[in-house]
Amino acid sequence: FFQAEDGIRDIGVTGVQTCALPILLTLATMWALGSPQWLWWIVLPVAAVFVLPPLRRVLLSNQVLKLLRSGGFLPQISETERTAIAAGTVWLDGELFSGKPNLERLATADFPDLTPEERAFVDGPVARVCELTDDWKVWQERDLPSAVWDYLKRERFFGMIIPKEYGGLGLSASCNSAVVTKLTSRSLPLAITVMVPNSLGPAELLIHYGTQAQKQRWLPALANGSEIPCFALTEPGAGSDAGAIQATGVVFRGEDGRLMLRLQWNKRYITLAAIATVLGMAFQLHDPENLLGKGHFPGITCALIPANTPGVTLGRRHDPLGVPFYNCPTQGKDVVVALEDAVIGGAAGAGQGWRMLMECLAAGRGISLPATSAGGAQLTARAVGAYAAVRQQFGLAIGKFEGIEEPLARIAGFTYVLEAARRYTCGALDGGAKPAVVTAIAKWSSTELWRQIVNDGMDVMAGAAISRGPRNLLAHGYIGTPICITVEGANILTRTLMIFGQGAIRCHPYAYQEIEALAGNDGVRFDRAFWGHIGHVARNAVRAAVLSLTRGRIASSPVRGPEIGRAHV
Repeated sequence: FFQAEDGIRDIGVTGVQTCALPILLTLATMWALGSPQWLWWIVLPVAAVFVLPPLRRVLLSNQVLKLLRSGGFLPQISETERTAIAAGTVWLDGELFSGKPNLERLATADFPDLTPEERAFVDGPVARVCELTDDWKVWQERDLPSAVWDYLKRERFFGMIIPKEYGGLGLSASCNSAVVTKLTSRSLPLAITVMVPNSLGPAELLIHYGTQAQKQRWLPALANGSEIPCFALTEPGAGSDAGAIQATGVVFRGEDGRLMLRLQWNKRYITLAAIATVLGMAFQLHDPENLLGKGHFPGITCALIPANTPGVTLGRRHDPLGVPFYNCPTQGKDVVVALEDAVIGGAAGAGQGWRMLMECLAAGRGISLPATSAGGAQLTARAVGAYAAVRQQFGLAIGKFEGIEEPLARIAGFTYVLEAARRYTCGALDGGAKPAVVTAIAKWSSTELWRQIVNDGMDVMAGAAISRGPRNLLAHGYIGTPICITVEGANILTRTLMIFGQGAIRCHPYAYQEIEALAGNDGVRFDRAFWGHIGHVARNAVRAAVLSLTRGRIASSPVRGPEIGRAHV
């Protein structure tokens, strides 16, 4: 079985080899044993059917294809689901479904360090804004100090991902992640305030899909903080199921002949909405007169709506477990904007919003929340380790008790894992990959590990962790943990729908090809994928049995001796 450089099996090659190899071995064995002529007359026609693709398609594959289509075996996949499944790229996650992962490739995947310029930003402005932020005062006053807001804008924290040509910092995914990690160790509201404009939102969408005029209009202002963005996706009846969005935008022709949009929406849980000056908006686009030439219902669309547009309502705040970051509802009634100016990508972007969101989320999930988890874990490891060294019971530092050593070991080990995973995943993103399944795994596993870490930390510090005050370093992180679990798709959904659902289809070397072939009634493509899949299962079954019988002694490792990871805390 040959393996392509991007980790995806070439089904055109493996499908043929799957059939040919065992048959050729069978024929060679028969010849060596001098099998009788009558046996050759039985075996050769069967061999011809499997070895010759045109004959195999006519006699077997096409019949299987008809049976599966007529029997209702084809999964009913909506266009929204199809876009979600196809989002992003297959990276090393493809190795997980290969049956024989390329361990050398897994072990040597690059995750570069920060550039000198990026390191200077982390050690300079990032460290300085941490000094300016008193987390206890932030919680008491329910907002960041004005000096912190001014500093964030002046040092272009809201433009970390925006290219330098538009006035942003143009930082890598690794540096974006490192910044959020450090900010989280100081104050969760500070980290959230910075990470939201640098994750899925107007800037990210404009960079990839905006028209040149839209980029020139918005990106410089977003970079210097004169415009504060938010992105409105979630509704009372539509959370992770974006296909259920009720927000609408109706296309009509204005008096001046320009195409216009009339929008209605009711959104909630929108971070920064109360102070946003521009709203990224996801809505169902309706075109009753087919003015765009894309039908009456082009689909989910993304647009930018200035907050001061008549009909836009902002201002109220949710209370997310008392954590004082801006998280708010927003409503819009008869909000009228020019279509070409508002829709991201102009008229060409109409109906493309779901694809835009899925492609951006495929990368974004691997940055913000894994970084938040790593930052909280590092703070916990430092605080709890120090506490266990100085706090004494029965004349002995509690860190010397075995009952305390156990959670301390988990905290240290999981913190190392989080930092290694954060850097490893960001290395893929900086390399141009958008591994949707890997980033979903990173988000789910990192937030779950952080939950275990902070629980262990609370157990060790006991009374010192449950009495809130300026010296309590754990309580606020503990309170905010469920928020990290919930956003960007709650972990239950992330695990079941994305890691197992999307992963089993998208990363499998044959499953998605089979579904596509069934949907398109493509006999040639189905033949290659179907028989490749059968060979894939057979090969893995044999390999598993042999490895089990030999107790794994014939398996190989890409390293020799003790291996110490390159990531460090």
